[in-house]
Amino acid sequence: MYPIGATTFVEVAGLSDRLDGASRPGHFRGVATVVAKLLNIFTPERAFFGQKDAAQVAVLREMVRDLQFGVQVDVCPIVREPDGLAMSSRNRNLSVEQRRQALALSQALLAVQRKAQSGEHESSKLLAEVLEVLAGEAGVQVDYCCIVDPDTLEDIPNVDRGALVAVAARVGTTRLIDNLLL
Repeated sequence: MYPIGATTFVEVAGLSDRLDGASRPGHFRGVATVVAKLLNIFTPERAFFGQKDAAQVAVLREMVRDLQFGVQVDVCPIVREPDGLAMSSRNRNLSVEQRRQALALSQALLAVQRKAQSGEHESSKLLAEVLEVLAGEAGVQVDYCCIVDPDTLEDIPNVDRGALVAVAARVGTTRLIDNLLL
């Protein structure tokens, strides 16, 4: 994938610096470069990506549009454990107590979903709900929590036209992400 001396990369400016990109500079440049290479080599009609990595989905959709790849990007729903925790290979790094603490992420998102379904559409009030639930679990250290447009990943003042509620947090030394589309 990386020939010796390769100096070409794919970077989706703007989007790559939001959500996980803000915490992990250069991460999406690597993702976009590898995916662009794979799309170029295999020329699939469809490519499937998981909603759990919502920022990655936005970056790759934009890349596909901008570079005019002839591929349809399909987004697969988040797969969850029976207790609601988003499945991740990182979950195995959690102790029993940390795994219990990690449930605060999905519980916070569900609390926001209930509040939005009951008529609250103001992002600041919905964010306060997420942060309140997360603050109730001492083992959770929030990296980011935001309500954004799912395509641009820019903050939005309300969820009237739909929104992505995204959270990243550390539980112990393990960084977890989760999100919800409203």
